[in-house]
Amino acid sequence: MTDKITDTPWHTMQIDEVVKNLGTNTDTGLSRTEVENRLKKYGYNQLEEKEGVSPIMLFLSQFNDFIVWVLIAAAIVSGFMGEWVDALAIIAIVIINAIIGFIQEYRAEKSLAALQKMSAPFSKVLRNGEMYSIPSRDIVPGDIALLEAGDYVPADGRLCSSFSLRTQEASLTGESTPVGKSTEPLQNPSLPIGDRENMMFMGTSVTSGKGTCVIVATGMRTELGKIAGLIQEAGKEETPLQRKLEVFGKKLVYLCLGIVTIVFLLELWRKDPLLEAFLTSVSLAVAAIPEGLPAIVTIALALGVQRMVKRHVLIRKLPSVETLGCATVICSDKTGTLTQNEMTVRKIFVSGKTIDVSGTGYIPEGNFFSNSMPLSEIELQAVKKVLEIGVLCNNAYLKKDNNTWKIIGDPTEGAILSVAGKAGIWKEELEKRLPLLSEIPFDSDRKKMSTIRRTPDSLLVYEKGAADVILKDCTNVYLEGEIRKLTENDRQAILNENNNMAGAALRVLGTAFKQFGHEMINPTPNIIERDMIFAGLLAMMDPPRPEVKDAVATCHDAGITTVMITGDHKNTARAIGEELGFLCDNSKAIDGVELDALSNDALEKEVSKIAVYARVSAEHKLRIVKAWKKQGAAVAMTGDGVNDAPAVKEASIGVSMGITGTDVTKEASDMVITDDNFASIVAAVEEGRGIYDNIKKSIHYLLSCNAGEILTMLFASIFNLPLPLFPIQILWINIATDGLPALALGVDPVDPDIMKRPARRSTEQIVDKKLGSLIIFQGFLIAFSTLFAYLYVLYDTSCATLGCLHWFTNEVLPCALSGDLERARTVAFSVMVVSQLFHSFNCRNARLSLFKVGVFTNKNLLLATGLSLSMQIAIVYTPYLENVFKVTPLDLKDWITVFGFSSFTFVIMEIIKSFKRKNTGFQPSNKFK
Repeated sequence: MTDKITDTPWHTMQIDEVVKNLGTNTDTGLSRTEVENRLKKYGYNQLEEKEGVSPIMLFLSQFNDFIVWVLIAAAIVSGFMGEWVDALAIIAIVIINAIIGFIQEYRAEKSLAALQKMSAPFSKVLRNGEMYSIPSRDIVPGDIALLEAGDYVPADGRLCSSFSLRTQEASLTGESTPVGKSTEPLQNPSLPIGDRENMMFMGTSVTSGKGTCVIVATGMRTELGKIAGLIQEAGKEETPLQRKLEVFGKKLVYLCLGIVTIVFLLELWRKDPLLEAFLTSVSLAVAAIPEGLPAIVTIALALGVQRMVKRHVLIRKLPSVETLGCATVICSDKTGTLTQNEMTVRKIFVSGKTIDVSGTGYIPEGNFFSNSMPLSEIELQAVKKVLEIGVLCNNAYLKKDNNTWKIIGDPTEGAILSVAGKAGIWKEELEKRLPLLSEIPFDSDRKKMSTIRRTPDSLLVYEKGAADVILKDCTNVYLEGEIRKLTENDRQAILNENNNMAGAALRVLGTAFKQFGHEMINPTPNIIERDMIFAGLLAMMDPPRPEVKDAVATCHDAGITTVMITGDHKNTARAIGEELGFLCDNSKAIDGVELDALSNDALEKEVSKIAVYARVSAEHKLRIVKAWKKQGAAVAMTGDGVNDAPAVKEASIGVSMGITGTDVTKEASDMVITDDNFASIVAAVEEGRGIYDNIKKSIHYLLSCNAGEILTMLFASIFNLPLPLFPIQILWINIATDGLPALALGVDPVDPDIMKRPARRSTEQIVDKKLGSLIIFQGFLIAFSTLFAYLYVLYDTSCATLGCLHWFTNEVLPCALSGDLERARTVAFSVMVVSQLFHSFNCRNARLSLFKVGVFTNKNLLLATGLSLSMQIAIVYTPYLENVFKVTPLDLKDWITVFGFSSFTFVIMEIIKSFKRKNTGFQPSNKFK
């Protein structure tokens, strides 16, 4: 027996050859001794799990971030400076951020546990000539397993015998309909999994029939095990926001070092003591770092997650919210995601006419139309004849459970029961009138099934199956209520209609019947299934979800490429792709065989032209996602089956379905669509874009405020002024005053035009040159307001401007002091705070006036600014805090001065926005959400 059992093309071999290679016996199975030896050699039939990261290491990893290191360094510096309150506040922010991240990621690596749950707990195997029920984990290669309807397949096996055996492999291959199984060897060694009709696969289930198979692979050697290995190998990738913050944090540190050096040299130039110069410059560098940024980003993401829940989107990993917002490609599985995973009869061909059927899914509600007109009585009679045959030649059941119609059995047969219900035909009622006498079950070789029903006067035979096969059994045809001879023209017309329906990706079944006037002894197929009367064709498909077409169109409007990936046949995939808008003039569809013919380099060149992939495996999906990522795309991969899990995990953001999705895919995904609605993905993209916009607003606000603080201190040093702000005041502004408005900006209402913008690239800088220039300009305005108010109070009004002309001297300004330094610093401190509160409203929209956006459309921001202002007033008038923050109470005149200078930045930006709108002719939407 070969050791490399996974490399053997078992599906191409005769069963005797398979049994010989595996050293087993189909009549007796393996001996106890041989089972023990193989358990030692191959191990248990279970999926292995890589050793996970311990909770302690996972928590510590939250601190492995550059900007977090900077914040810790800032806390240490603050501690050395004796500012313990600030040091503890910074450390508290870092720890809270780490706790939130730890909680979110603790459940992130459970895919393999979910895979293990899918394995059947017990299986029936033949050993020592007797049948045993054993734990599935004890199965070894060479075991002979018995499989019946309802069983999970415990491991990969080659069929030895099959009696109408059909399996549901949707979770593994994406094929939505049960697959008929055969014992015959196949010719092509490289057949896709979905086409290996003589193989059984771990994790799939038996829907009908029974059979035996010889186990050829167990555990990680199975196709399911290979997927588990792919999930393990799919690496964890930083999100674009994480990468941008990392880069930004490093640039910020370099900037701070430059500022420290400049201020330190200026202070020495002013002949300040060395220690004082050092403490002033370092405190300014600490102030330049937005200490609250990591916490604000985390909280903004968390609040966005809460909003997404209301839109049927469950986020499992916080940073993924932002990633979805910059998605440029959505790769979607077809079955159960774009379609309803409920086979539905769409057309019926009777009496030479094609009848259209309305309604989707298993709900027995809908109507029948001929050329968009209601059916005549004769047409309705012919339709009912076809439906009666389909119902009485059927082993499925249609049940209503908690107001939901469900199918027990084969989905194809369930679709027939559903369409019959639309015509008022019910299986239970028919079977009472026409009890079953005998049945010739469906077989993948015969491609048809028949039932014999008893009536009071005679016997009736009903037959359904592949249209061409049924037609060969027929010598007569049922037309407009009458039976006549089936002519060659009739036969050709039926075959043409069958081909047309099949070309439209419909699955077609033919129906026929006949009447016996006497009892049959030992009926055989050759006797029963001949001289049949052809009744008509039933054409069905797994229908698209009605909302998907609009959702795909919205994606295209938003600059997002949509790609459909499925295990179905190419014709079916192409038809669905065209109907939903995936395929357009410059895109194409390919199947797994064509994909195999492409090298990775060739695929990377062609991937942007391919909109539909058919008959693909898990490895194919992984290649597709990787090819898109090589093009620099931010890829979202949606899916619900086990076969989707590796690609879902490899994608920039993995999206799984909450209802039909397997636990495996849910655990591998970053987000779950709780209503299985493709349109919810569009809502998630909109929310993701809105959240990114809001985070950018928060960063814009914090940096421009910090720039104002830096420039204020820098210009004060250059102008040889007494420093207008103490380090404790700057740190208070950064930690307390700035934080609340920045957080409120993080939950600003989404811009109604956000889905009309092109998708941004994941490589786009979070602070580009345009925004960086704006931040510096606004920082200059804030610094100007603060310094001018400071000078206004500190010196004579007449000298406030003239005194600045002496900045280049190293002498005290010639103007006499008209106010005290402590009061001037308190006014400067308050102007810095209030001007930043005014500025928070500037940051809501880069083009629109606050009064167009709406003052009251972000009540959180009003509350935040009100609370921050209240805290500032409390500092000024609370005796204990006066000493801590080195302030003095202000009178009414001072507050007028504060608000007058503080509004300067807001007024200037409103004027600039007005000029921009006039020059560009920008017309915003009238409605803000």
